[in-house]
Amino acid sequence: MLEAMEASLCIVAVVPAHNESGHIARVIETMPSCVTRIIVVDDASEDDTGSQAKERDPHRVSVLRHEVQRGVGAAIETGYARAFEDGADGTADVVVVLAGDGQMDPDDLAALLAPIHAKRAGYVKGNRLAASDARTQMSTLRWLGIHVLSLGTRVVSGLDVGDTQCGYTAITQASWRALQGQRLWHGYGYPNDMLVRLAKKRVVIEEVPVRPVYFGKRGGMGARHALFVVPFVLARAWWHSRGDER
Repeated sequence: MLEAMEASLCIVAVVPAHNESGHIARVIETMPSCVTRIIVVDDASEDDTGSQAKERDPHRVSVLRHEVQRGVGAAIETGYARAFEDGADGTADVVVVLAGDGQMDPDDLAALLAPIHAKRAGYVKGNRLAASDARTQMSTLRWLGIHVLSLGTRVVSGLDVGDTQCGYTAITQASWRALQGQRLWHGYGYPNDMLVRLAKKRVVIEEVPVRPVYFGKRGGMGARHALFVVPFVLARAWWHSRGDER
């Protein structure tokens, strides 16, 4: 399936990373061959994340660096802008996001790309809650937090989404262009803001099951993020979605 997608789509991966020297090599080494370019956005790492990424695949990897840490959302936006710009490297048809911490299974990439390849969706995101071992892989706080924040996003956006916090995504060039000129949230809560704004633009969004990978650690979610940051982002996105996008 990936071979067919490779033949018909220019697929670029954006990898946001901050101090991921312990994981970035594996992310690059396991990147499927259908990905023609890998853009690592080093968000002001204090270690050698960027150089490690480049060394693992110098032909496919380019590293963009933020000199000041700006947040994962800003890192993804920087990667999108580079991937979708016209240039000698070729403009991407679709961009996938895989985090620099290795918590996204490259074997799920085919499922993530399938709705775009079939022209059913303009934005596809992973749903970790659909995995059979999701509950055992997550802490209670993360499990509950995802459900609560997903409910809030469903209310604000009108979307039927199960795992709004999953950052494993694929977006088409047309869908990204629809958001140009908008002030997107740059920190934690970026996925929620994206979903609300894409829904406002009537981009077709689809979810696919993906496997949560925590390297034996049950992931946690900060109380500040769950209780304050994401609700604020949702309120902000809802306010802007009431009228013309700004």
